[in-house]
Amino acid sequence: MRVALWASAAFAGRVPVEDVADRAMPDLDHCTGLTDRLGLWRDLGEQVLLVALPRPGDLTGMPAGPPEMVTAALDAEELVFVPGVGGALVPTIEEFGPPGDRGWQARWTGYDADPVPSHVVQAVALPDVELALRRAAADLTGRLAETSGAPLAGEGLERLARRTVAQDWGVPEGLPSRAVRVIELAGSLTSLAEIGLDGRLQSVDSSTTLQRERILQELHDRAAQALVAATNVAALHLAGWR
Repeated sequence: MRVALWASAAFAGRVPVEDVADRAMPDLDHCTGLTDRLGLWRDLGEQVLLVALPRPGDLTGMPAGPPEMVTAALDAEELVFVPGVGGALVPTIEEFGPPGDRGWQARWTGYDADPVPSHVVQAVALPDVELALRRAAADLTGRLAETSGAPLAGEGLERLARRTVAQDWGVPEGLPSRAVRVIELAGSLTSLAEIGLDGRLQSVDSSTTLQRERILQELHDRAAQALVAATNVAALHLAGWR
């Protein structure tokens, strides 16, 4: 998510392309394959980098591309792309270094992809996205509360997400306030759902566990969709398209 925002900021001249990796992925020790491709796209006149979070059965937001791109994106559950000339990058997060001195790196692989018409990427109505996300969070709060023994059920998901998973999202300055608000809420809800789906938190009651998993997976999917929408709206703002 942050790669799309910081790369779009770099395309607009707000930061050097060489700084994107450090600003977007400060917790990683090394990054390969990103800077050169971003520099190429900038030189070709690209103004915005967009993101998609695909999963099996749902390739929403992804540009058309070769099968190997789709496979890699599904494995990574993330893809960034430029809509103008076409092209995509998919990250692989992996350990590197000798025993006793290990670190984490992001290795970005480039793929050809079809251009995406501008009206497609500009069609998102962020107020509708925010309203739908808040309604989903409220509905899922009630459903979790009805699930016997379910963790996270005693409090509104939105409030719990902001309190327990709140973090500095490290986004560029000057983004629309609604976009930042949705990014923070959707990102926190996504993280909260991932915590709730941790196998170590499962109930001994298999029926309860299955019911809770379905609710939390729905929460994760809804939040991820909103996160993509808000991130891309913010990226378009950085590019001066909105």
